[in-house]
Formats: sequence, structure tokens, C-alpha cells
Amino acid sequence: QDQINKLDLHEEDTVYVEKGGEIIPKIVGVDLTERKKNAQKIEFIEKCPECDTPLKRFEGEAHHYCPNDMGCPPQITGRMIHFISRKAMDIDGLGSETIDQLFRERFVKNSADLYDLKFEQVENLERMGKKSAENLFNGLKESKSVPFERVLFALGIRYVGETVAKKIAKAKKNIDAIISSSYDDLIAIDEVGEKIAISIQEHFSNEENREIVERLKKHGLSFEIEEEELDSSVLEGKSIVVSGVFS
Repeated sequence: QDQINKLDLHEEDTVYVEKGGEIIPKIVGVDLTERKKNAQKIEFIEKCPECDTPLKRFEGEAHHYCPNDMGCPPQITGRMIHFISRKAMDIDGLGSETIDQLFRERFVKNSADLYDLKFEQVENLERMGKKSAENLFNGLKESKSVPFERVLFALGIRYVGETVAKKIAKAKKNIDAIISSSYDDLIAIDEVGEKIAISIQEHFSNEENREIVERLKKHGLSFEIEEEELDSSVLEGKSIVVSGVFS
């Protein structure tokens, strides 16, 4: 929005583009001689197009966010799609289209609901069937062996990416220790700064998020690091390939 305002962009403008740093295309100006007489200035929407909640913009950030994160449909499905993704729970037989279908049918509204699904609910979905349903339930079963750091990443805590989740899991060992951690405890962890620490505390201050964790625990997901995980050598049996120049 800042750049659009700075350039005073109007709809259907003709613009000048150059390569920023000789690589990235960058709009640097507008050809006003080409602007149509009745061209409308580009205005950002003020409300979420899905749930009509007023949008919020955080200081120092360019993006606009819908703050209705627990009630906005694409945010609800987005969290579940993140949960099942390859680097998170990696659930075979379950993709974004199936998540959307399950949500539309009101069979699921959060990641814990996935483990409460009934076979007939899945089998009768469009483009599913018995074999696909079996694959999905096998994927859910196998996901219960996913290590804690990936389960933590799968929860979708804002700013907690794959690497940070590993650092937090190793430092705190289990989910209860993370939930009860103070701000000072959290920022003492390597790579966890103010923004991440506050985000973790805000996430677990939400009762619904804590309930999801408790339900996932009951379904058998891993919420603590096993001792053998801490003692294992991650490089054992691996080959290391270096490309380019190496001194």
C-alpha cells in the first residue's frame, strides 16, 4: 500500500519498470500521458473479503491481516493445511482440497477434529471412495509417530518456523514446559526474540488453542522429546556434498 500511494497508482496505469539490482523487476514511475481521464485511484479494501472483519496492519509490516483468525474460513482451513503439510505432520492421503471439503461439510474445524473423523464421512466425500479413505486414515495413524519438533511446527504458531520449532523443542523438551514458560524463559532460547516469544504466549493464552493441544495429546501425538532423540547423531550415516569453491 505504501508503494502504491507513493507512486499514486491508478487503475490500468502504464508504468515504468527497471531491474532493481539488475535482477528484480521494480516499478519506478507512472506514464501520466497514458493515464485514462476517469481512472480511479487504487484503494485498499478495509474489510476481510471472507468474513467482513476490519483488517489490521502491524507497525513496521507491509501486510494487512484479518484479526479474526479463529473464525475466518480460509484461516481455519489454512491452519489445517499447514498442519498436514510435508514438513509438519506429512499426512498421506490428505490434501488441501479434501480439507476444504471436510470443512464445508462441517466435519472439521481444527486439526484435532481430523483425528475424530469417521470412515463413512470420508468415504462419501466427492472424489474419495473406500481406497482413498483407507489411505487417509493410514496417514493419520502414521502421523502419530512424527517427532515433537515437527508437531510443534504443525501447530501453526505465528513466526515459529521449522528451525525455531526445533530450537524450542530441544530447549524445553515438552509442550507443557513451553506453555508455562515466561517471556524471559522464551527469549533465552537461541533464535527466539521478542516477536516470537510474544507470539508463543499469545497463541497459548487462547483457550481454544490449548484445548486443541490437549485433544491431540489424547489422540497420541508426540508432545515431548524422547531421550534417544536428544542423544542421536543427526549426521550419522550421512554424506555431505559441497558445491562451488571450498577452502
